[in-house]
Amino acid sequence: MAKLPNEVQKSIFSLLQQLANQIEEASATEWTILERYGETTKTIPELDELQNVREKLTERYNGLNKLLLRILEIQPRPPEDMVNLLVKTIERGQATIDSAKASILEVKKNWGL
Repeated sequence: MAKLPNEVQKSIFSLLQQLANQIEEASATEWTILERYGETTKTIPELDELQNVREKLTERYNGLNKLLLRILEIQPRPPEDMVNLLVKTIERGQATIDSAKASILEVKKNWGL
């Protein structure tokens, strides 16, 4: 197994946790809107937005997890291009989280949640 520095491992696991939290937050917000207001012409755009946010977060979560597993299986250490891909994946994951938080907050604000 390739040994990643502890800082990198902590960063990856923190990012995975943040992605999971935002997936749950988008799902909970979607559920709340459906429960309170139903699926109407007014709610559908917001529900679609939340679904898109959830899908992007899930894609980032799965991509990071798969890449991490591939890197851990490589001996004696992963190639530099794979490490660079990991760095870019972490950056994209954080950007997705930031974007998701903003989108979820906007939907909540629009519906007084």
